Amino acid sequence: MKKMKIWMSSLIIVVIMVGTGGMAFAQKQGKSNETAHTNFINAHTPTLFLHGTQGTLNSLSYLIDQAEDKGVTKDVIIAHVAKDGTVNLEGNMSEDAINPIIQIELEDNENMDLNQNAKWIKHVLTTLQNKYHIQSFNFVGHSMGNTSFAQYMLNYGNDTSLPQLKKQVNISGPYNGVLGMNESINEIEVDEQGKPSRMIPPYQGFLKLKEVYKGKNIEVLNMYGDILDDTHSDGVVSVSSSKSLKYLLGDSPKSYKEIKYEGDNAQHSAIHDNPDVANDLISFLWDT
Repeated sequence: MKKMKIWMSSLIIVVIMVGTGGMAFAQKQGKSNETAHTNFINAHTPTLFLHGTQGTLNSLSYLIDQAEDKGVTKDVIIAHVAKDGTVNLEGNMSEDAINPIIQIELEDNENMDLNQNAKWIKHVLTTLQNKYHIQSFNFVGHSMGNTSFAQYMLNYGNDTSLPQLKKQVNISGPYNGVLGMNESINEIEVDEQGKPSRMIPPYQGFLKLKEVYKGKNIEVLNMYGDILDDTHSDGVVSVSSSKSLKYLLGDSPKSYKEIKYEGDNAQHSAIHDNPDVANDLISFLWDT
């Protein structure tokens, strides 16, 4: 009987220790998560992610996963855009959503008509506006997703009835050509202002972007890659093509910053899975 009492007492002590330890761990984790969350702004502004030509939901999923893992947001929904422009939202955004992310998937992901792509971006924004009453948004694009968005800004950027752009991240934007398509290797250079030595369509049309961005307090981050193989490109888009965005915007944005990434992880289809790109993107969009 005495041994039974000793055994029971020992068991109770173990249970208490485990419970206390579990509570301490939970509290520690809660504080850790809270600390991580306080490193980011608490905004209701959604950030739209758009893939490039032949892109899928997997294209930018790494960047979105990193944002979730680091505690930026708990709200990620998908906007499926059909060929007829119909937008179907997968998932729901809570009323008090903090830094929500909208991942856009275009059914016709090989469409090269920039005006059509711009219209589809508008459909996504009006759908979000009607359902969630959003007033502003951030945008992240990869490859042709950037030129499609440039066309959106040309066509609709001055429409004050639409949600207004706050921050924009460009990843490998082919603003002035694609190698092997309409640009040769090491053919075009840009000066300190980003002005290219030769302007390729639709670059000339994008020159009007300066007026669209002027006075809107838009912050811009331009990210591009160089795989260091003497092509001065990410294997698909030249550094000069991406850097030519600077000349298009001039001093109209509130801020403009460029970051170049080098090596294999800077290749056109690998750069959006680059941890450094993820960290810099998250810092630009959501750091306090």
